[in-house]
Amino acid sequence: MSSPAQPLRLLHVHAHPDDESSKGAATTAKYVAEGVEVLVATCTGGERGSVLNPKLADDPSVLANITEIRREEMARAREILGIQQVWLGFVDSGYPEGDPPPPLPEGCFGLQDPTVAAGALVKVIREFRPHVITTYDESGGYPHPDHIMCHKITVEAFKAAADPYQWAEHGTPWQAAKLYYHMSFHRRRYEQLEIAMHENGLEYHAPIRDDDPYSYGRLTTFIPCAEYFPVRDEALRAHATQIDPDGRWFEVPLAIQQAGWPTEDFQLAISKVPTMIPEDDLFSGLRPERLVPEFMI
Repeated sequence: MSSPAQPLRLLHVHAHPDDESSKGAATTAKYVAEGVEVLVATCTGGERGSVLNPKLADDPSVLANITEIRREEMARAREILGIQQVWLGFVDSGYPEGDPPPPLPEGCFGLQDPTVAAGALVKVIREFRPHVITTYDESGGYPHPDHIMCHKITVEAFKAAADPYQWAEHGTPWQAAKLYYHMSFHRRRYEQLEIAMHENGLEYHAPIRDDDPYSYGRLTTFIPCAEYFPVRDEALRAHATQIDPDGRWFEVPLAIQQAGWPTEDFQLAISKVPTMIPEDDLFSGLRPERLVPEFMI
């Protein structure tokens, strides 16, 4: 069944506060400017996250109040990006380091049963009714247990939210049209930025991994959003405990980033609507109108 035309809606599912600003934030700002309703579901509060800004790393007040500070940082980033945001309420797992790595803390997000933990996200999906959902691929982008679990619950919830026999207590079933994985940190982008830096007489060694999970074949969707890179950077800086303003995030000058690789990139994982690859729009197949009909089961 369908109802009168409604604005397009986009749901990003992220593991921690700051992930919404480091992954796809310029895309988010672009769609917000176009009138798309954007909601970020943040799985954890980042309670066990390290302080990555060396200027704050030894501040005892920061270390003692990291949970509250990260919520305040998220509020600032939310305002900068113009988004809605909801906390799913899981507890940060921390990043296990060592050989072998230590066991994860009891009760943390990384130890949840994905089929059970997905219930919280099913509720969000059925209430917000997104046309498009994004998250990380099966590797999490990097092997943080919370990023991997974020992928698992999002894939599970994408399917379960549409199933009338699952999670009946969470409202009317909703079938999102498309599921994407964030893919912006990949070899092609870094190679082009390195070339652009050298052409401008600047030294730069791209952080290319030998096991780069974002291979050429996985890139399907390239969102032109260079004019929104400044918004992305402002949102990143709002997460002051997590971002070094003099660090690698900002090593390539903004103008060179905009000219060298002016898109943020995704992999289309599931589509319930026809589309053609490569895409330049997460809502490809749901347009041409800016407003699209609701589609419900």
